[in-house]
Parts: sequence; structure tokens; C-alpha cells
Amino acid sequence: MVEPQTDAGADGGLAQAAPKPRPGLLTFLGAVGTVTGSKFMVETDHARVLVDCGLFQGQAELRRRNWRKLPLDPRDVRSVVVTHAHLDHTGYLPRLVRDGFRGPIFCTPDTARLAEIVLRDSAHLQEEQAEHANQNGWSKHRPAEPLYTEADVEEVLTLFRPTELGVDTELAPGTVLRLHHAAHILGSSWAHLTLEDGGTVAFSGDLGRPVHPLLLPPDPFTGADAVLVESTYGNRSHDDAASRTRFAEAVTRTLERGGTVLIPSFAVDRTEVVLHELAEMRRRGTLSASVPVYVDSPMALRALRVYQDAADRRSPQFRPEGEADLASSLDPAPFTAVRSVEESMALQRSTKPCVIVSSSGMATGGRVVHHLERVLPDPRNAVLIVGFTAEGTRARNLIEGARSLKMFGGYVPVRAQVVDIGGFSAHADADEVIAWLRGAPEPKTVYVVHGEPQASAALRDRIERELGWNAVVPTSGERVLIR
Repeated sequence: MVEPQTDAGADGGLAQAAPKPRPGLLTFLGAVGTVTGSKFMVETDHARVLVDCGLFQGQAELRRRNWRKLPLDPRDVRSVVVTHAHLDHTGYLPRLVRDGFRGPIFCTPDTARLAEIVLRDSAHLQEEQAEHANQNGWSKHRPAEPLYTEADVEEVLTLFRPTELGVDTELAPGTVLRLHHAAHILGSSWAHLTLEDGGTVAFSGDLGRPVHPLLLPPDPFTGADAVLVESTYGNRSHDDAASRTRFAEAVTRTLERGGTVLIPSFAVDRTEVVLHELAEMRRRGTLSASVPVYVDSPMALRALRVYQDAADRRSPQFRPEGEADLASSLDPAPFTAVRSVEESMALQRSTKPCVIVSSSGMATGGRVVHHLERVLPDPRNAVLIVGFTAEGTRARNLIEGARSLKMFGGYVPVRAQVVDIGGFSAHADADEVIAWLRGAPEPKTVYVVHGEPQASAALRDRIERELGWNAVVPTSGERVLIR
């Protein structure tokens, strides 16, 4: 506790001065030692602000963390800041609300729109999976229950407070938020907080790439006393030209041998990027107009509409040429939207060579799992993995050479070709993260988060070696002062 200071008053007596604000306290509640479950608590004298509130995904041990109580009372959290709409940054919000949180949730307007889509889909899938487990008896829980329901999501939606990029927003007395364009997906931001004592802390969220085909490069890092930076690709670099070539060759070869190309794709942004690349192949003549391209993901189709609306209103997040590219790529002509369950089931029975884009990107759930069940046993087919995959997910298992995958209570043999297209990721690689940090004044500490252990350690070492900055890989639950 800070001791109060005293000063002599006008009458010669002593007057008690207001105590100095204490330094902010930062707690790492998620995205430490893993790329999922982003949650960081910032506490000041007058506020508890949770930055991101995501689900853990991947290995069973990580998923079990979603069921553990947080080491705090959600009713004591004053507000939440969300950097972008992906599930590993928003997916725990309905549970937080179910457990008592009722404060405002600050994010960009496009993040609010996309998060509504993502959270509704997440709740629906959880309820559906619990029902399926209870009907078929494959869960060890009796009965299996969802982590949250669609009713919980409705409560979350009433709490969103859309906040424009570049605008100062007071979260509590002396605590000010400013969001900056991050270029990871539409609406994504990196967050800067100024605290009561004058200290500052920045959160990269998921940092995008300067070569995103649709979005402008991320706003440069401008400095802070402490910065939390993602390290998803902390030990790797993207080769964009090689990735595009590998993608085109895999599609072409598979279709030539009469197979199906299945692309597990994140519903938000990755689907847009994949469709953009397929449209480029059509324009170059390497993908025939007679080959059907299907988007089998209701969530992806709804997200596409948000992207189209943003392009129509000339969002400043888009590259000038990106608006035209988006319009030509997402016009109904280049692909067929698969909306109903019946349409999806009919597509699963089809034997005609085609390209199917379906979520989820890590093949953890959704319609893509049903397509995998059909596609994987046939060596004529190919599965293209077009982004980062977390440990323990089906997509990672495929990349690592799994000979069979478990789904729907049984095992499916893997005979189809599996192609890893890493350069399609919307995450900055190690070189791009270093470049983002480089132009700013030196922070007192860089906390390397949101990465698997080897990637985080590699990025920490590069920051220390190339920038000469103090960099740390924190541990889960660790608490540090921001000063």
C-alpha cells in the first residue's frame, strides 16, 4: 500500500495529498506456451481490464483448461478489450458472461460484427457436439454439456462497445485505450493502454502481414513501457512465392487425377484469401472455369458478407487494389455457396473433381470433418493445409504424417495427399515481427506470448540479439508490474 504524502497547507498545517497511483499489474492467464487461449489481465487502482478472452484449442489438456475457473471473479472485471474476432481471442467471452461479467467489451466495429458470427457458430457447435456425444455415448461425461450455449452468446452481444481505430477511449479513471490496425483479419487491432500512473503497455494481438493481399500493412508499433508480442511463427519465415506455386501445383495435379481438393480454412479471412488465390488461378488459366469451387461453411459465407460490406463502404483497412480484388474474388460466379445441411451432405456424396473450402481451419470441428471422413481414404484426393495448426489438432496431425485420424468415435485411414502451405498464414513471421518492433523506442520489457515453446524462445533470442532489448517468455499465471 502506498503511504499518503503530506504538504503544508495555507494555514501552516499539514494537508494530506492524494496518494500516487500504483504501477499497473499484468497477469498472463492464457496464450503462454501455446498459441491459443489469449487472456491478459491488467489491474490498476481503479480498474481490472481483461485484454482478449479466448478459448484454448488443440490438445485435450489445453481444452480442459476452458472448464477450469479463472483465478479471478468475473464480476470484478471492469471491461474487456478484444483485439480481433478469432475464437482463440473471443471464444471464452460467453463463459465469462455466464459466470457473472457484465462490463463493456471494447473492439472495432468489424470485430464486433465478425465476433457475433464466430460466437454464434461456436455455441451451436458445442451444443451439437454435446448432443451427439450423449446420443452415441462416446463422451466420458454423463451427460456431456456444452461450455456455453447460444443464450450465453446473446448476452455477450449486448455488451459490445464498437470503438474506432485511432480513437482514445477511457476505460476507467486514468486508463485509456487506443486501438491500431493490425492487418491480421478485417477489424483486427493491436491495443495500447495508458494506465493511471502514466505507465503504458501494448498488446500485438495477432499481428498481420505487410503482404496481405486485401488488407493494408499493420500500423507500426509506436512504443510502450511493456509490449506483449505474438510468436506464432517466431522460429519461421514465410516463402510467399513458393507457397503460391505449391498451392497451384497441388490443386492442378489433384484435379488432373480426378480427385477432390479439400481446403480446411478458417472461416474469417483465410477463406477470403483462399478464394482470392483461386480467382487468380482462374484468371491465369491454371484453374478451369468448368471446375466447381464450393464454400461449405455457413460461418464463412456470413463472414464473406462482412468483408463485402466493408469493401462497399471503402474501409480504410483495405488496400486500394484490394477492394477490386475482393469484389472479383467474392462475386458468386467463381464459387458455389453451400448453405444447408442437405446441400453439404449431397456434396459429400459427389464423386466429381472439385475444390471444397470448408471450416474449421485446424479441422477441429464443423463440416470439414465430414469431408475429411470421405476424402482421406482415397489417394486421388488432396488436403491442403493453408495456415497455422496447433498441437493436437487434426490438421497438425495430418502435417506430421498421421496414418489415421480419429473422428466421430472411430479412425479414418489417411491415404490422400497432404500438402502444407505455410505461406498463406495471416500471422506475421519472425522477420515481420522484428521489423514491426524495430522502429519504436526501446520498451523496458518485451513479453513473448502466443506461441509454442520453441517458437517463443526463438523470437525472444532474436529480439535480444538483433534489437538489444530485454525480452522474456512468461509463464502461465505469472504476474508482473508494468513500470
